Amino acid sequence: MSTAAAGRERAGGKPGHALVHALARPCGLVRENGLVTSATRQPESPAPTVPPRLIATDLDGTLLRDDKSVSPRTVAALAAAEGAGIEVFFVTGRPARWMDVVSDHVHGHGLAICGNGAAVVDLHGGPGTHRFVKVRELARENALDTVRLLREAAPDTVYAVEQTYGFHQEPGYPKLHVEIPETVAPAEKLLAPDGATAGEPVLKILAYHPRIDPDAFLTTARLAVGDRATITRSSPSALLEISGPGVSKASTLALCCAERGISHEEVVAFGDMPNDLEMLTWAGRSYAMGNAHPDVLAAASGRTVANNDDGVAVVIERLVHERRQQSGRL
Repeated sequence: MSTAAAGRERAGGKPGHALVHALARPCGLVRENGLVTSATRQPESPAPTVPPRLIATDLDGTLLRDDKSVSPRTVAALAAAEGAGIEVFFVTGRPARWMDVVSDHVHGHGLAICGNGAAVVDLHGGPGTHRFVKVRELARENALDTVRLLREAAPDTVYAVEQTYGFHQEPGYPKLHVEIPETVAPAEKLLAPDGATAGEPVLKILAYHPRIDPDAFLTTARLAVGDRATITRSSPSALLEISGPGVSKASTLALCCAERGISHEEVVAFGDMPNDLEMLTWAGRSYAMGNAHPDVLAAASGRTVANNDDGVAVVIERLVHERRQQSGRL
């Protein structure tokens, strides 16, 4: 996805660890992905290798249009892919409780990778009843070290904490998301062993700076924090998404594929922002959206048109056509 407007959340009720309760209010934008480059008029495809068995697609800025809708053409393409025997995984920076936008369009297994790889979620239950299948949490010790080091490297950074079911933030954290924080307190108190977030896994922390260039902020944070956490971004603003060491869209997707006996050569991936880079370079075939960040355009093996032009559907339609041609020759 881009990434998602990088931060996210919104706190519905706080059930146990089985189901996510419905949100009190509909969720707003996960991220505002402005056009970084002009849309490519015709898709550019890498040379076909092995037939695809799985499609992994980001949501915001990729599968979703800018108004956060799933176009009829895209809905039909997703169904056609599953009908042709190609699994579809939604791989996003969004939290599970922000997945209602695509819950009606899942087929087959109905799994999604959320929080930039921090959770695998079963969407079959529908809105408000998403079940966590796998959680890759950010250890509190690592989170506290990250907050400390980043405060030193980039003064005036403010934080929010994303959990499986809750969202918490510091007093100075801006209203970037349509989200009602459960707790407002300094990050050190939120992340303390006996703090407001105790007893529930931390999926990621969000770090916002009011003045630094977004890409420069990302570089600064990675140098300061080192291997204590995985740091990326998907927002046009200076908003970083910080997960556990080694946790990314790519690493969690690789785990899910290994469980299904699917190799990376059999995966086709789509994305538009820096949090998609690892996934795009891991997959056998990858497509940058026409509206993608320059680093994504450079890293992907192929390119399609922009999200508002149904770029994911354009490629899926071609993949399904190729699959049917191959089946006809067998």
